[in-house]
Amino acid sequence: MAPTLTRRQVLGLGGLALGAAAASAAGLGLPPRGDRRLVLISDLNASYGSTSYIPEVGQGIALIPSLRPDLVVCAGDMVAGQKASLDTAQLQAMWAGFDRQVLRPLRRAGLPFVPAMGNHDASSSWVGGRYAFERERREASRYWRRQQGDLGLSFADGSGFPFFYSVLQEEMFLLVLDASSARIPSEQLRWVERSLASAAARAAKTRLVVGHLPLLGVSQGRDTAGNVLAQSQELRQLLERNQVEAYISGHQHAYYPGRIGQLDLIQLGALGSGPRKLLGQSTAPFQTLTVLDYDWNKGRRRDSTVNMRNMQWLNPGRLPPRLSDSRGRTQIRRPAATGG
Repeated sequence: MAPTLTRRQVLGLGGLALGAAAASAAGLGLPPRGDRRLVLISDLNASYGSTSYIPEVGQGIALIPSLRPDLVVCAGDMVAGQKASLDTAQLQAMWAGFDRQVLRPLRRAGLPFVPAMGNHDASSSWVGGRYAFERERREASRYWRRQQGDLGLSFADGSGFPFFYSVLQEEMFLLVLDASSARIPSEQLRWVERSLASAAARAAKTRLVVGHLPLLGVSQGRDTAGNVLAQSQELRQLLERNQVEAYISGHQHAYYPGRIGQLDLIQLGALGSGPRKLLGQSTAPFQTLTVLDYDWNKGRRRDSTVNMRNMQWLNPGRLPPRLSDSRGRTQIRRPAATGG
């Protein structure tokens, strides 16, 4: 477990992170801004039970306001749960740490925030007719229900919040799945179908779906059953049928901008502990933060990703042109700019 810091130490580290992020942003240079900008983050957590975060998380959170996004999306693993021995007080302390170090700074900057539940937040693993981590799901629900009205979101359907829900935000329709374990219940897939066929979804300029587990494995050690969605083919066909632009996921701890069939796969790297190498690659892993820019007139989207280790924009041309998982399913690397 991470050591406990005094309030003075926490404030001092926060000041250092803000200063470092401001200095880094000045040298980083910003990508051309489109009509709408999203910042995407995922996998912030440290070791089980931690109430604090590694420096890259603090630097990333401090950097985000300078990127001037319209929306911040987190694809899960915001806290360090999924351990049965964690009691209610520990779970509440983790969410309090997240609130203090991640959510409050972003909301003070006026940035709307879309959370998706990860396996370390509120795993939906089902064992013996019940949730294996029912207490964690209860505490996650309790925390997020208190925040729901203060996230800056326009809910299209918030009835399943925080586990599954949809928002219509700045002409963008975002649907969040409970992909916190490998299997999505059939009733939730039917809800996805209805939601994507709704008037709100059809009127939007783009449709995006967010879930923690990915459709395909992209990283070493995570290309296994249980670390990817079991119904990946079914979900992909459902999303393609409803003209979803991209599925945004986390969990693999390695960034890869892919495409399979007619669906873009935005597979986010970890901002927090434990970044991983891509399949078949030897390059040292690193933390990432991703920016999406939309130009509606040109019908274009540009993806830009920061390597948080060296505070430089990642050259996507250095990523492998394709990745094949253990089941022989291949995705191609998308160009940084698509459409138009």
